[in-house]
Amino acid sequence: MRTVALIDYGAGNLRSAEKALRKAAGGVAVSTDIVVTADPEAIAGADAVVLPGVGAFAACMSAVEARPGLIEAMTRAVRERGAPFLGICVGMQLMATRGLEFRVTSGLGWISGEVRRLTPSDRTRKVPHMGWNSLDDMTSAAIFAGLPERADMYFTHSFALFPEQDADVAAWTNHGGRFAAAVLRDNLAGVQFHPEKSQAAGLRLLANFLEWRP
Repeated sequence: MRTVALIDYGAGNLRSAEKALRKAAGGVAVSTDIVVTADPEAIAGADAVVLPGVGAFAACMSAVEARPGLIEAMTRAVRERGAPFLGICVGMQLMATRGLEFRVTSGLGWISGEVRRLTPSDRTRKVPHMGWNSLDDMTSAAIFAGLPERADMYFTHSFALFPEQDADVAAWTNHGGRFAAAVLRDNLAGVQFHPEKSQAAGLRLLANFLEWRP
Protein backbone atom coordinates (compact mmCIF):
# COMPACT_ATOMS: atom_id res chain seq x y z
CA MET A 1 0.00 0.00 0.00
CA ARG A 2 1.41 3.35 -1.08
CA THR A 3 0.51 6.37 1.02
CA VAL A 4 0.02 9.79 -0.58
CA ALA A 5 -0.03 12.73 1.85
CA LEU A 6 -2.39 15.46 0.65
CA ILE A 7 -1.32 18.47 2.72
CA ASP A 8 -4.07 20.09 4.76
CA TYR A 9 -3.15 23.70 5.56
CA GLY A 10 -6.55 25.24 4.82
CA ALA A 11 -6.30 25.41 1.02
CA GLY A 12 -9.62 26.06 -0.68
CA ASN A 13 -9.23 23.28 -3.25
CA LEU A 14 -8.35 20.58 -0.72
CA ARG A 15 -11.56 18.57 -0.93
CA SER A 16 -11.86 18.71 -4.71
CA ALA A 17 -8.21 17.62 -4.97
CA GLU A 18 -8.88 14.79 -2.51
CA LYS A 19 -11.90 13.60 -4.49
CA ALA A 20 -9.98 13.65 -7.78
CA LEU A 21 -6.96 11.86 -6.29
CA ARG A 22 -9.19 9.12 -4.84
CA LYS A 23 -10.85 8.67 -8.20
CA ALA A 24 -7.48 8.53 -9.96
CA ALA A 25 -6.19 6.06 -7.36
CA GLY A 26 -9.01 3.68 -8.28
CA GLY A 27 -7.50 3.27 -11.73
CA VAL A 28 -3.86 2.58 -10.87
CA ALA A 29 -2.27 -0.82 -10.42
CA VAL A 30 -0.80 -0.28 -6.96
CA SER A 31 -3.14 0.05 -3.98
CA THR A 32 -2.94 3.70 -2.93
CA ASP A 33 -4.19 5.44 0.20
CA ILE A 34 -4.86 9.19 -0.03
CA VAL A 35 -4.33 10.67 3.43
CA VAL A 36 -5.43 14.26 4.10
CA THR A 37 -3.08 15.43 6.82
CA ALA A 38 -1.02 18.16 8.44
CA ASP A 39 0.70 15.67 10.75
CA PRO A 40 4.48 16.00 10.30
CA GLU A 41 5.16 12.34 11.07
CA ALA A 42 2.64 11.14 8.48
CA ILE A 43 4.00 13.55 5.87
CA ALA A 44 7.65 12.72 6.51
CA GLY A 45 6.94 9.01 6.02
CA ALA A 46 4.61 9.28 3.01
CA ASP A 47 5.43 7.66 -0.32
CA ALA A 48 4.33 10.79 -2.20
CA VAL A 49 3.25 14.32 -1.28
CA VAL A 50 0.66 16.63 -2.89
CA LEU A 51 0.45 20.33 -2.00
CA PRO A 52 -2.78 21.99 -3.22
CA GLY A 53 -3.45 25.71 -3.18
CA VAL A 54 -5.70 28.57 -4.24
CA GLY A 55 -5.60 32.26 -3.40
CA ALA A 56 -2.68 34.57 -2.69
CA PHE A 57 0.94 33.39 -2.49
CA ALA A 58 1.71 35.22 0.77
CA ALA A 59 -1.43 33.95 2.53
CA CYS A 60 -0.81 30.36 1.47
CA MET A 61 2.87 30.47 2.46
CA SER A 62 1.92 31.92 5.83
CA ALA A 63 -0.63 29.15 6.34
CA VAL A 64 1.98 26.48 5.52
CA GLU A 65 4.48 28.08 7.88
CA ALA A 66 1.86 28.26 10.63
CA ARG A 67 1.54 24.45 10.77
CA PRO A 68 4.24 23.29 13.19
CA GLY A 69 6.81 21.05 11.54
CA LEU A 70 5.04 21.00 8.17
CA ILE A 71 7.82 22.44 6.01
CA GLU A 72 10.43 20.33 7.79
CA ALA A 73 8.34 17.19 7.21
CA MET A 74 7.85 17.96 3.52
CA THR A 75 11.56 18.61 3.20
CA ARG A 76 12.40 15.27 4.81
CA ALA A 77 10.01 13.37 2.56
CA VAL A 78 10.65 15.18 -0.70
CA ARG A 79 14.16 16.59 -0.58
CA GLU A 80 15.88 14.01 1.62
CA ARG A 81 14.03 10.75 0.82
CA GLY A 82 13.10 11.64 -2.76
CA ALA A 83 9.35 11.06 -2.46
CA PRO A 84 7.46 12.30 -5.55
CA PHE A 85 5.93 15.75 -5.02
CA LEU A 86 3.11 17.49 -6.87
CA GLY A 87 2.22 21.15 -6.33
CA ILE A 88 -1.16 22.26 -7.68
CA CYS A 89 -1.83 25.92 -8.66
CA VAL A 90 -0.55 27.99 -5.70
CA GLY A 91 0.98 24.75 -4.43
CA MET A 92 3.21 24.90 -7.52
CA GLN A 93 3.91 28.58 -6.98
CA LEU A 94 5.10 27.93 -3.41
CA MET A 95 7.93 25.85 -4.90
CA ALA A 96 9.49 29.11 -6.14
CA THR A 97 12.24 31.19 -4.56
CA ARG A 98 9.85 34.04 -3.88
CA GLY A 99 6.45 35.50 -4.67
CA LEU A 100 5.72 39.12 -5.56
CA GLU A 101 2.00 39.18 -4.78
CA PHE A 102 1.25 42.20 -2.51
CA ARG A 103 4.76 41.96 -1.02
CA VAL A 104 7.95 39.97 -1.45
CA THR A 105 7.44 36.61 0.25
CA SER A 106 9.96 33.77 0.37
CA GLY A 107 8.79 30.45 -1.01
CA LEU A 108 10.11 26.94 -0.47
CA GLY A 109 13.00 27.61 -2.86
CA TRP A 110 12.74 24.22 -4.59
CA ILE A 111 12.51 25.73 -8.09
CA SER A 112 14.61 28.84 -8.72
CA GLY A 113 12.33 31.61 -9.93
CA GLU A 114 9.67 34.05 -8.86
CA VAL A 115 5.90 34.26 -8.92
CA ARG A 116 4.61 37.43 -10.52
CA ARG A 117 1.42 38.79 -12.02
CA LEU A 118 0.41 37.88 -15.55
CA THR A 119 0.76 40.83 -17.93
CA PRO A 120 -0.85 39.82 -21.24
CA SER A 121 0.40 41.75 -24.26
CA ASP A 122 -3.07 41.37 -25.78
CA ARG A 123 -5.46 43.64 -23.88
CA THR A 124 -8.40 41.40 -24.76
CA ARG A 125 -6.87 38.71 -22.53
CA LYS A 126 -8.26 39.28 -19.07
CA VAL A 127 -6.62 38.71 -15.69
CA PRO A 128 -7.53 36.63 -13.74
CA HIS A 129 -6.91 34.02 -16.40
CA MET A 130 -9.87 31.66 -16.13
CA GLY A 131 -10.72 28.86 -18.51
CA TRP A 132 -9.29 26.11 -20.68
CA ASN A 133 -5.84 26.36 -22.24
CA SER A 134 -3.72 23.86 -24.10
CA LEU A 135 -0.41 22.49 -22.84
CA ASP A 136 2.28 23.40 -25.37
CA ASP A 137 5.70 21.82 -25.88
CA MET A 138 5.11 19.11 -23.29
CA THR A 139 8.19 17.09 -22.42
CA SER A 140 8.12 13.31 -22.70
CA ALA A 141 7.95 13.01 -18.90
CA ALA A 142 6.02 10.07 -17.48
CA ILE A 143 3.60 12.43 -15.76
CA PHE A 144 2.20 13.37 -19.20
CA ALA A 145 1.89 9.77 -20.46
CA GLY A 146 -1.26 9.14 -22.46
CA LEU A 147 -2.26 12.79 -22.74
CA PRO A 148 -3.13 14.06 -26.20
CA GLU A 149 -0.84 16.54 -27.88
CA ARG A 150 -1.73 20.03 -26.65
CA ALA A 151 -4.05 18.64 -23.97
CA ASP A 152 -6.54 21.15 -22.57
CA MET A 153 -6.45 21.91 -18.85
CA TYR A 154 -8.44 24.29 -16.66
CA PHE A 155 -6.70 27.39 -15.27
CA THR A 156 -7.84 30.02 -12.78
CA HIS A 157 -5.14 32.41 -11.54
CA SER A 158 -3.66 35.91 -11.79
CA PHE A 159 -0.04 35.05 -10.95
CA ALA A 160 2.35 32.44 -12.35
CA LEU A 161 5.74 30.95 -11.62
CA PHE A 162 8.50 32.16 -13.94
CA PRO A 163 11.48 29.79 -13.44
CA GLU A 164 15.01 31.05 -13.91
CA GLN A 165 15.83 28.00 -16.02
CA ASP A 166 13.69 26.94 -18.98
CA ALA A 167 14.94 23.41 -18.33
CA ASP A 168 12.65 23.33 -15.27
CA VAL A 169 9.56 23.93 -17.46
CA ALA A 170 7.78 20.71 -18.47
CA ALA A 171 4.94 22.38 -20.42
CA TRP A 172 4.02 25.88 -21.48
CA THR A 173 0.75 27.66 -22.15
CA ASN A 174 -0.18 31.05 -23.55
CA HIS A 175 -2.47 33.80 -22.31
CA GLY A 176 -1.32 36.92 -24.11
CA GLY A 177 2.21 35.71 -23.41
CA ARG A 178 3.87 32.38 -22.68
CA PHE A 179 4.29 31.10 -19.14
CA ALA A 180 4.98 27.79 -17.42
CA ALA A 181 1.96 25.52 -17.18
CA ALA A 182 4.03 22.80 -15.47
CA VAL A 183 7.47 22.46 -13.93
CA LEU A 184 9.49 19.32 -13.40
CA ARG A 185 12.85 18.59 -11.85
CA ASP A 186 13.94 15.23 -10.46
CA ASN A 187 11.11 14.15 -8.11
CA LEU A 188 9.49 17.61 -8.08
CA ALA A 189 6.46 18.38 -10.25
CA GLY A 190 4.10 21.33 -10.27
CA VAL A 191 1.12 22.34 -12.37
CA GLN A 192 -0.40 25.81 -12.62
CA PHE A 193 -3.71 24.40 -13.82
CA HIS A 194 -6.20 22.45 -11.73
CA PRO A 195 -6.14 18.77 -12.71
CA GLU A 196 -9.07 18.17 -10.36
CA LYS A 197 -11.16 20.47 -12.60
CA SER A 198 -9.73 19.27 -15.92
CA GLN A 199 -11.94 16.24 -16.48
CA ALA A 200 -10.41 13.15 -18.11
CA ALA A 201 -7.06 14.76 -18.94
CA GLY A 202 -6.63 15.97 -15.37
CA LEU A 203 -7.50 12.57 -13.91
CA ARG A 204 -5.00 10.93 -16.26
CA LEU A 205 -2.27 13.29 -15.08
CA LEU A 206 -3.09 12.54 -11.44
CA ALA A 207 -3.03 8.80 -12.13
CA ASN A 208 0.34 9.24 -13.82
CA PHE A 209 1.61 11.05 -10.74
CA LEU A 210 0.41 8.26 -8.46
CA GLU A 211 2.34 5.76 -10.57
CA TRP A 212 5.40 8.01 -10.99
CA ARG A 213 8.71 6.59 -9.78
CA PRO A 214 11.32 9.30 -10.51
